Amino acid sequence: MSLKYRYSVLVALCLMISACASPPDTTLYKKLGGESGIENIVENLVQEIGQDKQIFHYFAEASVSRFKENLIEHFCAISDGPCKYTGDNMVDIHTGMNINEKDFNHMVDLLINAMDTEGIPHRIQNQLIARLAPLRKEIIYL
Repeated sequence: MSLKYRYSVLVALCLMISACASPPDTTLYKKLGGESGIENIVENLVQEIGQDKQIFHYFAEASVSRFKENLIEHFCAISDGPCKYTGDNMVDIHTGMNINEKDFNHMVDLLINAMDTEGIPHRIQNQLIARLAPLRKEIIYL
């Protein structure tokens, strides 16, 4: 076998292997439905909060429009969307609210309900929750 032939075979193999490569993973942002999907999730969550006696008192004095705007931006940014979160940091927002673990976990349940309403598959829900989970220490018992 000539060197030219071996080189041709090697190039052909490399091209075949690269053609089999997986496409890049879709971002969580896209898996959540992009901007409209996240807006719907947040709207569903606001509805859940508004009907929930255990959690509502934390939001009774909040500006609903500002809450929605910031949460949409936060979910967009944390899910690798095109947004940058410009709201206050979690510690500043939650200091003095004295959110306990039970209420924090209940809020996660409400978020799951909101995503269920939007038809988000559980494996995608888990990806969003996993990204939000590290914020727990910045939210409870402050």
